[in-house]
Amino acid sequence: MQFNGADTNAQAGSVAAYNGIVGAPPFQRTELLEAWFLQEIVKDVLKVRIGRTAPSYDFGNIGRPVTFDDDRQNIPAVSGLLWTPLFLNASIIGAMPGYYNPGNGVTVNFTPSKSFYVNLGAYDGNRARGVQTGISLPQFNGYVFAIGEMGVNWTLGDGHHPGQFSIGLWRQTGLLTANGVSQDGTGGFYLFGSQRVAFDLNRSVSKSSISVFYQLGANDSQTLPITQFYSAGVTGFGLVGRRERDSMGFGAALSRLNPVLFARPSELMFQAYYQAHLFAAVFLQPTVTVIPTPGASPDLPCTVATTLRLTVLF
Repeated sequence: MQFNGADTNAQAGSVAAYNGIVGAPPFQRTELLEAWFLQEIVKDVLKVRIGRTAPSYDFGNIGRPVTFDDDRQNIPAVSGLLWTPLFLNASIIGAMPGYYNPGNGVTVNFTPSKSFYVNLGAYDGNRARGVQTGISLPQFNGYVFAIGEMGVNWTLGDGHHPGQFSIGLWRQTGLLTANGVSQDGTGGFYLFGSQRVAFDLNRSVSKSSISVFYQLGANDSQTLPITQFYSAGVTGFGLVGRRERDSMGFGAALSRLNPVLFARPSELMFQAYYQAHLFAAVFLQPTVTVIPTPGASPDLPCTVATTLRLTVLF
């Protein structure tokens, strides 16, 4: 992977990271993001993946699609918000490997039915002590990040509205330090869910719908930036004219900040977007973010950031 960017989150004073593409420095990097071996133990039920991977694909990812046999019940993507907590619960930022600092380890996916799953993982845990794992060789030195998640999905009511709920636990081992404070390991929990609440709202688009989502997370860390996280949002699909593949959404998030690291007790963030389908697999998404209380400093005023993202799927 080649990444060239700027520290946009720091410029906005955002601790929870309103821009999920940008992580920690360096902001110009060339790295091997993924290299793994997958073995299916029981067809469509049990898989094991070993190697270099991004655990945020399998754990705590509220943005992934909700799929069923009947494609009319599918939610193509729960939200298109740009902020990092959509893909990685903010209470695990700084500990859990992911984009663009992957983890080296093993992931187990157990799916005994189409409505229930369990994911387990254990990875090199040096991300928690500040190592940029994306541009570093694997290190196995007693620092381990272990995580487990289980979830269910369902359809609700006469409209068979799809929903999902997941909960996870994680543990980080090793001696962690921040601003002169030391802690021997830390851990926490998170949960998230989504529910389609309305369907067939636009007569010109057969699959037009509205879905809502929510997230919560907490830890006992004295060294990670965020100790508690709460968020919720709403997403509309195909609500405008005949634009079946367009979507729009809004989200609100509250992060309780670690008093060891920050003078401001919390960071509040709002984000809204419209994702327009241009042609083929090309999408253009303007996004507006408002951060009334940027967490990086108590002296920072309200921040307003605008983002324009062009996405090409291939």
